[in-house]
Amino acid sequence: MLAAYFDQFNVIRLITIQASLGDWLITFTNSSMMMVLAVTAIWLLLRGDKLIPSRWQSVMELIHSNMRSVVQDNLGQKGQKYFPFILCLFLFIAMLNILGLFPYVFTPTAHLVMTFGLSLSIIIAVTISGFISFKLNFLSILMPGGVPLVLAPVLVLIETMSYMIRAISLGVRLAANISAGHLLFAILSGFAFNMMVNGLIVLSLFPVLILVFITLLEIMVAVIQAYVFCLLTTIYLGDTIALH
Repeated sequence: MLAAYFDQFNVIRLITIQASLGDWLITFTNSSMMMVLAVTAIWLLLRGDKLIPSRWQSVMELIHSNMRSVVQDNLGQKGQKYFPFILCLFLFIAMLNILGLFPYVFTPTAHLVMTFGLSLSIIIAVTISGFISFKLNFLSILMPGGVPLVLAPVLVLIETMSYMIRAISLGVRLAANISAGHLLFAILSGFAFNMMVNGLIVLSLFPVLILVFITLLEIMVAVIQAYVFCLLTTIYLGDTIALH
């Protein structure tokens, strides 16, 4: 029964192509399909250019202004160059999270491999950009100012571990919240279904009502987790603008 709850996280091969050179396999999975679908949906939603905006265009303009304020508040005017990346990152993660709430739809952000790969790529890009901007002075973020030299080796070690853990925490937070919500959905829906099958129609209304409230909660979590991911990314990008 426990294995059945985790079946929704299985990656399934949809198309497999044998490459002509070597033993390479080009595989198109359900995870790849959802990412392509999310990018296509975002591209269609961003095409609105009406003077009097439609509902979808109003939503996209609201998201645009909010994410721009996030970049402005954390990075200032110099950090506006990162705004397109932050906006696309938010839309991509939020779209995957929201699409994953539909029945029988795979959610790539529930997989640690996907979220960790995304967060690790961001941290590597931040580190490279920091060295490009500040050269070896970028290493000063590992040594807080005004600290006695006696404590320097210990603090450098702690700050180094803290900097490396950013990549783990950024991805794990997203995957853990999304997968926990989907597991809760599966457990409660299975519980309600079993009660209905056994003739407990009236008692089954209680878990069904809980599912309604959890659905609303998960919609908020899907958006909030995308926002938190982008907010932390923006804060990390601050190291490439000014050393702390």
